[in-house]
Amino acid sequence: MSKKANTDSISVVDTKEGKKEFLEFPYSLYENDEYWVPPLRMEQKKLLDTDKNPFYDNAEIELFLVYNNGKLVGRIAAIIDHRYNDYHDAKTGFFGFFECINRERSAQLMFRVVEEWLRSRGMKEMMGPVNPGMMDEIGILVKGFQKYPSILMPYHKEYYDPLLKSIGLEKAMDLLTYEVNQDNVDRERMSRAVEIVKRRLPDIRIRKIRLKKIDEEIKIIQEIFNEAWKDNWGFIPLSEAEFKYLAKDLKAVVDDNYAHIAEVKGEPVAFSVALPDYNQILKNMNGNLFPFGFLKILFNRRKITKIRTALMGVKPDYQGKGIDALLHRESIENGLRYNKYASEIGWILENNIQMNRVAEKIGGEHDKTYRMYQKDL
Repeated sequence: MSKKANTDSISVVDTKEGKKEFLEFPYSLYENDEYWVPPLRMEQKKLLDTDKNPFYDNAEIELFLVYNNGKLVGRIAAIIDHRYNDYHDAKTGFFGFFECINRERSAQLMFRVVEEWLRSRGMKEMMGPVNPGMMDEIGILVKGFQKYPSILMPYHKEYYDPLLKSIGLEKAMDLLTYEVNQDNVDRERMSRAVEIVKRRLPDIRIRKIRLKKIDEEIKIIQEIFNEAWKDNWGFIPLSEAEFKYLAKDLKAVVDDNYAHIAEVKGEPVAFSVALPDYNQILKNMNGNLFPFGFLKILFNRRKITKIRTALMGVKPDYQGKGIDALLHRESIENGLRYNKYASEIGWILENNIQMNRVAEKIGGEHDKTYRMYQKDL
């Protein structure tokens, strides 16, 4: 009696049922992983909604599912972000939403198909993962597997890094996070930093983001962000539509105790947005907001003990003057006041020496590393 052939097959997602399989695969893949936090299904659907997500105004995506002997074993997306290529004068294609069992042949098949799809559209290199763009969840976790991820940060299988390397992908950039907590925070050093900055910039003022005027604040943040990040690796300026889309999501979770704008003589020069770590609640909701998930969020949000600095920017003329330390201090001090034991800072590019030093100087300890990969096509 002959053994059943061990075969892999791949298919394009072009039906409602296929998209549901694509969305649901991580929930079964990680069901026994203690530290994986199931993302809200409704939020995952929004990421892939090519009609409503403004990212797709200038991008295209194709979804693929991989099967082994008829059983779903992996998923991946091929993505082209035209704005990225226009800004960088590049021909870079992306992969995203990568999830796979620990099987090299299955991973090889999915990447071969993605590479062919990108190459057929004129792309010369591949980078990722992005889900689906550089301002969404990016990177593969390679350090920090024994901790829950913070809000808007991913978690992955420990075998992903060696698996991706085995099929020819190389490191493009590491993204670092730091944890500052009540035990390691250097409050004395932060206070000294405040004094130094105020001597340099006597007209500086740190104020809370005005939630009742969030649309005005978003415009300020957009302007500072695009100016502050313009020379950073992987950056593309975000459009007004993308910032408004982002703001709509942030309105539900932003707390003005941890979101600030720095002004000098009334001119906004820097901002910081830290978010309460709602993953502490989401980890017990299995990705479902309904029927009772929203009640869990409502009743448990005061029990959240951690914040995450998700966005920060300082205008180039004001960089290197310590304003970033002031913004971190404001969020951390308010966090301690409201029973937030820890703050995660990041991600920060590994080559952003200045920001990494700021995190270390205030007591931050390198906590997690996420990796972006690349391949010449």
